[in-house]
Amino acid sequence: MQPSIVSLDLHSVAQQKFAIRLSLVMGFLMLGGKTYAAVITGSSAILSDAAESVVHIVAVAFAAFSLSLSLKPADLNHPYGHDKISFFSAGWEGMMIVIAAVYIMYEAISRWIAGPQLRNLDTGMLFVAGAALINASLGAFLIWQGKRFSSLILVANGKHVLTDVWTSLGVVAGLLLTLWTGWLAFDPMLAILVALNIVWSGGKLIRQSVGGLMDEANPELEERLRTVLEAETSKRGLRYHELRYRSTGNSVWVDFHLLFPKGSFIEDAHWKATEIEAAIKSSLSTPVTIVSHLEPIEGHDQTHQELKAAKE
Repeated sequence: MQPSIVSLDLHSVAQQKFAIRLSLVMGFLMLGGKTYAAVITGSSAILSDAAESVVHIVAVAFAAFSLSLSLKPADLNHPYGHDKISFFSAGWEGMMIVIAAVYIMYEAISRWIAGPQLRNLDTGMLFVAGAALINASLGAFLIWQGKRFSSLILVANGKHVLTDVWTSLGVVAGLLLTLWTGWLAFDPMLAILVALNIVWSGGKLIRQSVGGLMDEANPELEERLRTVLEAETSKRGLRYHELRYRSTGNSVWVDFHLLFPKGSFIEDAHWKATEIEAAIKSSLSTPVTIVSHLEPIEGHDQTHQELKAAKE
């Protein structure tokens, strides 16, 4: 049968583009505030936080491009669409996070060895704390929108923003300890600990990107698909096999074989297959492309064995 496709509506597209643009604008605002705080305090922890914001802007710019490309319809050069760019975007963002963490650790160690020179910590701490509150709201919004519209790009960007929140909170904790104890080494020490946490977050994004590009299995999705297929085929006296699926980042592609009794009319088989496809679509919250292949039950195994033997 022809693929059955559910596409993103205009409202979904507009909401996703608004979310990624908001993330980019806020990234520039956060960078400005943190850079100012780093200059007036001389804190390596705040500088590392500002550096993470630079990486965030670069990553979001690529994410904005990726989102725009992923929403383009299929064409002659890309018959399966452009959704896979979502996984490249997530991998790029993860890599940028890791690079930022390496820079943070380098800068913190260098300043620790040279001897921290800190000033105006109370003012700098207020700037960083304010940035953390704004980013917490932004990150939660991006992840909510990403899950709402099944956009890996927005989810990855939201997670990146939340790592920035942890960075800022770690910086605030380090500055508070420094103010309370007077021990300046707390500043670079906390910067290093925050960097290690960022490496973990970036690594998970890279892992997710590789899994998507390699069409890694999704046990939860497979269980849902098999539950629907078993229910829908059994009540129609049919069987199915050769179930396959993959995520493109914004949607899911599913294909399977439906086995019909010998002598079934093609019109009847077509409508039953269409009903089964509709049941699958209604069970998933993401856009779905479904390809079903109709086969006779009688002599099915023998036919496939003969074809396999002929190829060998």
